[in-house]
Amino acid sequence: MDKGMDRTPLGREFFDRPVLEVAPDLLGRVLVRSTDEGAIELRLTEVEAYAGEIDPGSHAYRGRTARNSVMFGPPGHSYVYFTYGMWHCLNLVCGPEGKASGVLLRAGEIRVGAEMARKRRFSARHDRELAKGPARLATALDVDRALNGVDVVAGRRRPLSVLQGSPVAPDQVRSGPRTGVGGAGAHQPWRFWIDGDPTVSPYRAHAPRRRAT
Repeated sequence: MDKGMDRTPLGREFFDRPVLEVAPDLLGRVLVRSTDEGAIELRLTEVEAYAGEIDPGSHAYRGRTARNSVMFGPPGHSYVYFTYGMWHCLNLVCGPEGKASGVLLRAGEIRVGAEMARKRRFSARHDRELAKGPARLATALDVDRALNGVDVVAGRRRPLSVLQGSPVAPDQVRSGPRTGVGGAGAHQPWRFWIDGDPTVSPYRAHAPRRRAT
């Protein structure tokens, strides 16, 4: 555990801002996953911003649905979705209520509770790989759809919360296209990561799926 880290929880006002302000500002913050086994603490090193109905890459681009309704607020809640029939991904909702936006948590360094994460991510060769990628992060932290809509800023025994941590200096933040996003949203430089951090996942461009003939 980093004794010099600020353990003050982030408040609602942190998330009640435009997604392109919140996303890079999450780098260096600490996500806490509380379970019956104990707590896992993860320092965020890579995120992606999704801007709702103005963003072709967002789940909310075509409006509100049962699946994406959490993205419309209020800010400071989790949005968890299931993808490719096997993986979960964790997002944090931000921006004003009624306007969908969220930040996908893509990677991080597990600072506390690595032994619990290793049990779930037994294929990881090194601890730096435990949460290297959004599906790996969710698996390591035991995140599934049961945590969709959790308030991360209110309540005493909440399963997810975010601490102030150690914010990253602006000159250490890099940005580029989002991983795996195609079409009109492919070139938005809305992926943010800490320069040189070994837990950051590799960039992969969108690869269209081939249809069976």
